[in-house]
Amino acid sequence: MARVTVEDCIQIINNRYELVLLAAQRARDIAAGAQMTVDRDNDKNPVVALREIAGQTVSLDDLRYNIARGVNRHSDMNLEDDVLQTMVDEGMPALDDAETAAGALDEIQELDFVDENAASASETEEAEDEDDSSSIEVSAEEAEVQASSAA
Repeated sequence: MARVTVEDCIQIINNRYELVLLAAQRARDIAAGAQMTVDRDNDKNPVVALREIAGQTVSLDDLRYNIARGVNRHSDMNLEDDVLQTMVDEGMPALDDAETAAGALDEIQELDFVDENAASASETEEAEDEDDSSSIEVSAEEAEVQASSAA
């Protein structure tokens, strides 16, 4: 196939949105070093990906899996999850009964979660207040000098 068009690929994948997603994923895979199943012929990765889809030389199910894996690669752990994971790693007993669960909850609530950004923000505000007061004093001195030179 000398030129690939969307119409060639639509016969394989009926949904244009899905076609774009699959072709983009395949192009990323090629850029990452995946083996091409058709000759490059001086084409860029997206064109090669479309030619592979039109020629049915790649597994669409594998592409769908790679898309899902790429979307789910980030962890959604928050600070409390990190604390719980640390407690498990340190050998805290499993939360099999209500007493153990209540004790673990008390221990989590006793931990002091200090927001370092909030502390540094308040220090910055204090420093700005000091700078403002010194600039006011300088302005008053300048005003006196200007008043005496004008007289």
